[in-house]
Parts: sequence; structure tokens; C-alpha cells
Amino acid sequence: MRRARPERRLEAHLEEQRIAPDGAALLIACSGGPDSVALASLLARAAPAHRWRVVLAHVNHHLRPSSWQDECVVLSVAARLAVSVRIAALDGTARDEATMRQRRYAALAQAARDEGAAVVVTAHTAEDQSETVLLALFRGTGLEGLAGMPPRRTLEEGIELVRPLLRISREELHGELGASALPYVRDPSNADPAFRRNALRIALGALREEFPRLDEAVARCAAIVSEELAGEDRSAARRRLRAALAGEVGLRDVPFERIEAALAAQRGRVHIKDGVELVIGEHGADSRVIRRTD
Repeated sequence: MRRARPERRLEAHLEEQRIAPDGAALLIACSGGPDSVALASLLARAAPAHRWRVVLAHVNHHLRPSSWQDECVVLSVAARLAVSVRIAALDGTARDEATMRQRRYAALAQAARDEGAAVVVTAHTAEDQSETVLLALFRGTGLEGLAGMPPRRTLEEGIELVRPLLRISREELHGELGASALPYVRDPSNADPAFRRNALRIALGALREEFPRLDEAVARCAAIVSEELAGEDRSAARRRLRAALAGEVGLRDVPFERIEAALAAQRGRVHIKDGVELVIGEHGADSRVIRRTD
């Protein structure tokens, strides 16, 4: 029996994200690191089915002598994948994280304009989302900060920034590297605790040993807050169901997964908690009957 390919789940996940319409040009931000190289490999493989024109974009900040090696790796990846590549060279004067991020996105937007691409795709993962949410929390953020990085936002007029991997772990993503055998580099500055994000990354590494589903939980929390801010129907349905469970049977600590299972059910019975089940009628969770089974 053949072993299931782990990258198939990644491929299915990317399909669900509906990154761009068929026939579009995709600009993939590629640092040369493992995350962005894996994303480039996945999207290059998906491109023929969608008639996408894939272009890699590398922004060289010129912060260290080895930055040329990163650039060479991206050129090699583009050649192996048979896709175009565009290099943007910055002057190396920016040293703080906010300014570097601003200049990097400006360079990516310019590259997208030059290539006629309406979509810029980045490889931010669940771990990146955890870092973003917690950094915002430590700064005393409001709900907007707790929502973390949005999966999609406008980069500038006519260009959308898409982050399709915010619910995917680095470990799962890096499985693609073994399958593709593409080269990649690791940025030594990622271990420099002088940058706040790196200092937090070191602390989170220790916490994950005690809380192995930390990133999954933070990503889920960020998605819920984002939906609440947007006033989406899903959030309203969650609130109605939780209110009904609290009012009818006194349940106030129902796990998120059980609420989602109830909302996803079309008909039938959903186990909520020991002694309580939800009977779903023909109109979904809004036509439900909550009943005790003990």
C-alpha cells in the first residue's frame, strides 16, 4: 500500500484558500528561507491547473554579507521551478523591524506592479501568527491587534496581499521541502534576541514543549476575533448557540470544536458534552433541540 503523501493536505488547503482567479499572475515573496521556498514549490505545482503565471520576488535588505547567498538560493529555486524571478535591492540603512517591514512591502508592491500581478502571496505560518498576536498583546493592544495578521488585505490599490498558511505549522509546511528537494537558507539574524520577535520566538519554543497545540489555539483565537470584528454570520451563529446552551441546560464552557461541529452539521445528533446533545433539524443549527441524555 502506498503511503499517503503529507503534502496532499497542504495542496488541498491551498485550494480552499482560493488564492487567485484562474489565469492570474502570482507574485510569491521568497526570502530563500524554508517557509517561502516550500510555498513557492506548492504554488508552482498548482499553477498549471489554474493557468497561473508564477513570479518569485526576493527583497535583499543588504543587512549582512551573506544576504547575497539568500539571493542566489532564490535564483536557484526559480530556475528549478522554471518560474520568473524579480530581485529588489534595498540600501541596508533600515535596522528596526517596522521600517524594514514597510520597505519590504513597498518593494513587493512595486514588483507586483511591474509584473502585472494583482496578488502578492507570503508564507506566514501559524507560528508567525502566534508571534504577531502575542507581540500585540504585550504592547497593550485592542481587539484589532488580537486579530493578528489577516489572511487577505489590500497592499495597495489593485494589489492584494494573501497569507494562505496562517493555520499551517512550519513542521507541516517543511514536509514539502523533503518532497521537492529544493535548496533553502536559514537567516542567522532570526536567532538574534536583539529583535523583539526573535526574543519571543525563543520563549515560545520552550512553551510549545508544555503546550504543543499553542499555535493552533492562537491562530483559532485570532480568526475568531477577526470574524467578530467583521460581524460575520459565523460569529453570530456561535453566540446564539452558546447563549442557547447556557440558557437551556446551563453549559458555559463548551469547547470550541464542539460548537464548530454543531454549526457544520446538516442534520442528526451532535455530542456537546457528557449528558448533553444537540439534535439538528433540516434547517441546520438554528433549527436545533438541546436535550439532556443522562
